[in-house]
Amino acid sequence: MKAQANQFIGCDKPFEDAQTVLFGAPYDSTTSFRPGTRFGPDVMRRESFGIETYSMRLDRDLVDDASVFDAGDLELPFGDPAAALAQIEARADEILAAGKTPCLLGGEHLVTLGAVRAAAKRRPDLRIVHFDAHADLRTDYLGNPLSHASVMRRCHDLLGDGRIYQFGVRSGTRDER
Repeated sequence: MKAQANQFIGCDKPFEDAQTVLFGAPYDSTTSFRPGTRFGPDVMRRESFGIETYSMRLDRDLVDDASVFDAGDLELPFGDPAAALAQIEARADEILAAGKTPCLLGGEHLVTLGAVRAAAKRRPDLRIVHFDAHADLRTDYLGNPLSHASVMRRCHDLLGDGRIYQFGVRSGTRDER
């Protein structure tokens, strides 16, 4: 993998030397409220340059301590959630196979499923900590089981009971409960 020009601040280690590999999944094909999450990875990278790398509280500097490579964004097919998830899973699996930790920048919530699929194959004790206002536990949303509103249900299908911890959920459907 090679670095990209617009990288997240402090993520400039070569792939070979990095412990963590950041990659973007600019996708929003199942977004139902406000589209535009596909621009998230690019915006996060651009805005990261407004953050200082030194933490006074920790007395540490990101540029000294971070071992992160920014691999850029995947080119995901618009309107094909299964194909997009397969690409995300393949990239996360490639990173895990190299002994590194993937860090995914989305995109809509559904992109999580691709990375979880890759991690679940290699880490049988995988747990998810999910911060969201919605449970995302629907069986499907508008007939689509691969939706932003059903991503945690798909993760539960992989991991089973007691391995997803949700915080901040304020609403959902009776079926999700």
